[in-house]
Amino acid sequence: MSGAVGFKLTFNAAKGNFFDREKVQRAVDAGTKRVLSRFGAFVRQRARTSIRKRKTISPPGGPPHSQGGQLRNGILFSYDPAGKSVVIGPVLLNGSRTSPTVPELHEFGGTVPGNGREVWFTNAVGRDAKGKFVSNGRKLVRLDGALVYPARPFMRPAFRAEIKGRLAAQLKGFVNKGAA
Repeated sequence: MSGAVGFKLTFNAAKGNFFDREKVQRAVDAGTKRVLSRFGAFVRQRARTSIRKRKTISPPGGPPHSQGGQLRNGILFSYDPAGKSVVIGPVLLNGSRTSPTVPELHEFGGTVPGNGREVWFTNAVGRDAKGKFVSNGRKLVRLDGALVYPARPFMRPAFRAEIKGRLAAQLKGFVNKGAA
């Protein structure tokens, strides 16, 4: 009866194993389903609330900030029939599945090649990192070299906090009910 943090789960794969699906309800007894489902929901909620909506970049070591909420709203949990456990984490969005995904880069940090890609960068009025005044506007930036992402974990801290907190209490009640 464990939980796992997943980063390679697609939405359709997760949806097929949500706890309200009939096949999951048949495969899992009521007590186990209740404990795993609650644990998954609590970890998901803690991870979601740790990701704040901000336009700035979060400091390394803390949870990432989200501008549009895609990362925060993409965190789901589902039953894993192979491991008889709950899988909790962000679902895969469109993109490459061979290179690290954005949620993985946030969680663990890492380096990704720029490969000369071009992205639009929006300036805010004020001073840039060098102290130079910049006006509001967009400019095209070419990404060369390695892009370094410092770790900004959000799933592991949520998982550890819930393991220490609620799961112990839930399992205590679950074991006592099973013995009666």
